Amino acid sequence: MQTPRTLRILVGTVTSTAEYVAQAIELDCADLVDQIDVRLMDDLDPSVFEGAALYLICTSTFGEGDVPDNARSLYDALNRPGLRLDGVRYGVIALGDSKYPQTFCNGGRRFDERLTALGATRVGELLCLDASTELEPEARGAAWCRTWLAEALP
Repeated sequence: MQTPRTLRILVGTVTSTAEYVAQAIELDCADLVDQIDVRLMDDLDPSVFEGAALYLICTSTFGEGDVPDNARSLYDALNRPGLRLDGVRYGVIALGDSKYPQTFCNGGRRFDERLTALGATRVGELLCLDASTELEPEARGAAWCRTWLAEALP
């Protein structure tokens, strides 16, 4: 199998913070891959996982531990009977607020559980960005992604 040289970042967001993190990654990590494709999850379906790419889910948490509204249709579509994502490799940046410990970063954790259940392989550990303590989520996300890409791309 050919090594993916495209990083596709799928963004679930309410307040745009996850989108800002994705944009910082796009700028800071462009030298590590051939292409970085940032897509808001609005109106996406599981076909977004077709093709030779490495995926990064960058999503906030909404309400009582849910995925953001713009990510809901993709998340629900990943529950289709018979759907498999074997061969898909991905990482997760989850945004949340530790003031709500029962639901902290659950948006990203939910995507992680769903993708794993479909046969996709997570590379590395989740990065959890805490809105209560993180002063520069964009810088931290980009720095994490540089290290993560070194692990994800042989």
